[in-house]
Order: sequence, then C-alpha cells, then structure tokens
Amino acid sequence: MCGIVGYIGRRDVAPLLLEGLQRLEYRGYDSAGIVVSAPKTAGLKMVKAKGRVRDLEAKVPARFKGTTGIAHTRWATHGAPSDVNAHPHMSADQKVAVVHNGIIDNASELRRKLEADGIVFLSETDTEVLTHLIARSQAETLEEKVRQALRLIEGTYGIAVMHADFPERIVVARNGSPVVLGIGDKEMFVASDIAALVTHTRQIVTLDDGEMATLKADDFRTYTTEGTRTTAEPTTVEWEAESYDMGGHDTYMHKEIFEQPDAVDRVLRGRIDDRFSTVHLGGLNLDARDARAVRRVKILGCGTSYHAGMIGAQMIEELARIPADAEPASEFRYRNPVVDPDTLYIAVSQSGETYDVLAAVQELKRKGARVLGVVNVVGSAIAREADGGTYVHAGPEVCVVSTKCFTNTTVAFALLALHLGRIRDLSVRDGKRIIDGLRKLPAQISEILAQEAEIEKMAAEYAEARSMLFIGRVRGYPVAREASLKLKEVSYIHAEAYPASELKHGPLALIEPALPTVAIVPDDDLLEKNRAALEEIKARSGKILAVAHQPQEKADRTIVVPKNEDELDPILMGIPLQLLAYHTAKALGRDIDKPRNLAKSVTVE
Repeated sequence: MCGIVGYIGRRDVAPLLLEGLQRLEYRGYDSAGIVVSAPKTAGLKMVKAKGRVRDLEAKVPARFKGTTGIAHTRWATHGAPSDVNAHPHMSADQKVAVVHNGIIDNASELRRKLEADGIVFLSETDTEVLTHLIARSQAETLEEKVRQALRLIEGTYGIAVMHADFPERIVVARNGSPVVLGIGDKEMFVASDIAALVTHTRQIVTLDDGEMATLKADDFRTYTTEGTRTTAEPTTVEWEAESYDMGGHDTYMHKEIFEQPDAVDRVLRGRIDDRFSTVHLGGLNLDARDARAVRRVKILGCGTSYHAGMIGAQMIEELARIPADAEPASEFRYRNPVVDPDTLYIAVSQSGETYDVLAAVQELKRKGARVLGVVNVVGSAIAREADGGTYVHAGPEVCVVSTKCFTNTTVAFALLALHLGRIRDLSVRDGKRIIDGLRKLPAQISEILAQEAEIEKMAAEYAEARSMLFIGRVRGYPVAREASLKLKEVSYIHAEAYPASELKHGPLALIEPALPTVAIVPDDDLLEKNRAALEEIKARSGKILAVAHQPQEKADRTIVVPKNEDELDPILMGIPLQLLAYHTAKALGRDIDKPRNLAKSVTVE
C-alpha cells in the first residue's frame, strides 16, 4: 500500500532513494521520509515531510551524504498524515530506523507495555512500537534483534531496518506485504515494488511470507524468521524502466487507456490454437480430466478485479456451461464459507499482492481447495501461492485506478472460458467464433479510443453532476459496476450501479433531471428490455447517456461502440466509460493518477 526503497553500496544514496520514492508515488501516500548513514560517520540522519515526495526533497539539506539508506511513502492507517507520523521511525537513542508497510494488530497492547517501561512515543503509529522493540533487544546481531521483535508482533509487515551499530547492512522482512530485493554490481536494493528498482537492476529476488534477508553492498542472504537459511535465486524482470514513463501523455491514466490495443494483443499473443479452435494456457496446471471434474467456479477479487471476475463468471457460464459466480475476497473468508472439493477457485489481482485476496487464497489452500491465480505481476505472492493460473500481461500500470489491467483481465477470462468450454461441450464452430471475436478486439478498442474528443465534450456536460446512476442487464451490469467505480475513484462524483431490471424496485425514486443515467445497451437478446428501461427513465425526465451498438432514440447522447460477439461485448463497452471518467476528473481538476484516500496495491485489511 505504501512504498519502501532502500540501498546499500558506494553511490550517494539520497538521490537514489528520492528517485525510487517518485517511482512509487502511484501507490498512494500522504507523507514521506528518508534515513541515511555513511561508513566512518556516527549515527543516522533523517528527514521527513507531510505531503508529496517533492516536499521531502525540498527539506533534504545539501550536506545529506551517505551510502546506505531507507526511505518510505506512507498511507495513513494509525495517526493522521503529519511530519511526526511519517516514516522512517527512529528509536530514542537514534540508533534504529524502521520503515514499515502493513498493520501491527497488537500495537496498542505493546504500546501500553512499552510506555509502562518508560518509553516515550513521539508518533501515533503502530510502526514506532516495532522500532522500540528492536532498540530494546539485547541480542548481539541486528538480525536477531529484528527476529526477536517480530516474534512479539501480530499482523502484516514489509519492513526495512537500519542500525547505527551495524552500518554495513540493512535487514528486511516480509509477512503479508511485498518486499523485493534488487541485485546490483557491488550494490543492493530493496523495495516494495519493482517499479523502484528497474532503473538500476532487472535481477530481483521476491521474499516469501515469513522470510527475512540481510543486504550488504556485495552480498545478500535470505532466511526464515526462525533463522533457517533459504535458497533464493534472482530472476530477471521483463518490464523496462521506460514502461514507467508517461510517454508524452499528461497522466498515466490517459497513457494506460491508450495502451489497451497493444496490451490486449499481448495477452492474446501465442495463446490461440486455430487447429482445435481453442487456446493454450500452459500455466493452469489443470489437465482435461481435472477440468471436466469441475462442478462450480468461484472467482474472488476486490474492487476492479471483482468486477472483472463478474464478467469472467458470466463468460465461463455461457461458454463452458459451468455454474460460476464472483464474490468480494474481502468478505469471503469472514463468512466461514463452505469449501467444496469440486469447486475451482480463481483469485484475481493486478498486483498479485492484494492482502484480502491473498488471505482468501491461503485460507482456501489450508482447506484443500484448488486455486488458480489471474494476476498481472509475475512472481507476485498470489502467483506463487496458487496451484496455477495465467498472467494477464498488461504491463506496468502506474495510475492508482485500473484501466488496461481490467480490460486484459476480462480478456484473460475469455481465454479461460474458451479453454474450459472446448474441453467440455463448446463446439468447434463456437470456438472459432469466439477466437475471431478476440482477434478483432485490439482494432475495435482503437476505434473506440478515436472517439475521445466527442467523449470529452460529454464529460464536460456531466462534470457538474452531484451524482450519477449506471445501469445494465446481465452482461451489462458488471460494466455498469466498473464504470461507476471509475467515476467515483477519479472524479469524486457519487455514483451507483444497479441492474436495469431493478429500477422499478426502488431506484426509480431517484430519477430527476439533475441525476444523469449511464445505460449499457448491448445489441443482444435483451435489447428491447434495455430500451424499456430507458423509456421508464425518460418518462420521469431523466437525462440519459447510452453506451450501445447503435444510436438509442430515448437517450440524450449515445456512445456507439463496435459490435463483437455477444459474450465479448462487455470487454469493449467499458472502455468509453474509462474516458468519460478521465475527462470528467480532468474538467474538475482532480489529481487523476493519485486520487485522494486511495492506494494502488492494498496490502492491509
């Protein structure tokens, strides 16, 4: 959720850390800080600031030299955003500095005990508890000091620790929050996200839960929190540093919306099997016998990933004729679910680190379920925990709100549905029909994006709305859900989504000229039903924007999208509404890439 960057080597560390923090700004944060040390100098030097990384940079003095350091961007969980609550946190003797992502569940209890022992806390954070626990340890090594402290805490963490008495090392640990090591030439890096590393190295090691590491300039070693050595081999990341640049666009969101034709082409590339009218998804680890034994599919995700899962569930039901549904992962594990051995569970996450999804996967695995992952980040926690799965190959997505990853995830579900369908009862003819439709998607997305200027004019009309209603039936309903979420996330306009069939059961009471309605109206067997809903809204003087395959008489405005196969139409119908949300937010002067109160990778509950 927040960002960690660390470095140990020979270079001047402050500029490296500040650059890394800037590359992690997309994750969402409210304050930032940095600690550095140098060989032959006593103690640690720290600067912290509420606000953006540029505010921190402005406070860093000219003589702030060092060759080892850790830095952090914080997203508030304990205590309001402030200079004092910003990370890193330092012990009273200024020997120990800690940066931390996650939440320490028993922080209040530990804080009371430490205060009873005379410790004076400077901040309201849970992280400061961990700092004092490490500082109070009588262990002889930094590794053991950290290990002893971690035994006392409950909760999630990704941490990096420096100690003035051990200036030649950084100790890091992970439990539920990502920690990635970057392996350089006589220098080592650590971060919570590879985005902070790719400028300097593409050789990475991803820690598992319950794993720690010690970084020195010319070496690293990994081990469990119990002290047992582990074997970690570096892997090469595919993403280039240029993938994190704006590429001439004003915002990352705009860039990523326009990357979708290429991104969709990438998720399709090399996977289509024309001979048998199916697809190859080699990472599933699910052979034909296992696939035929599946009696139900349950898809788990949060936010945008949940909405992609709703579309995926409909595709699986339609093409594979397997009962399927999607559920928020954040609720799943708290309702004591019945875990059926004949059910295939699918976990969806852009980052592959979303804590609610990861925790659901771990609970399912504990109960013996088969779990597949549909994720974007190679080597992420969910990818490693799952029995198999598929990558969506969207490439780095920097904007907090997801666009291209949502689209690629729905395409990945189309591939999975086709794969399962052809193993079961989907005909060769229907398989070919879906493949032909998939191949049309990149060009059709480009056709939609070419309407940007007209959509921008529409956004200007809706920017003053206090609230908006989004409706759709069956295939259109998840599209309406995702479109309403996009508008809320990026423009801060209140929006709600309902099935169009539910209008008469309550939401019609809201209809008035001041409440615009966005209606998803695909040209399928429910076209006339959807048109009837527009009639109901128009009869009550409601203002309507339709997303449809042909102009709608009852709509004030229609965004016309190209027709694909019925099953694949939802993939296309959400794309113009991404542009609508973007241009509405732009008209309102919002911070589009970093919406207030939100973070990219939610690694806390």
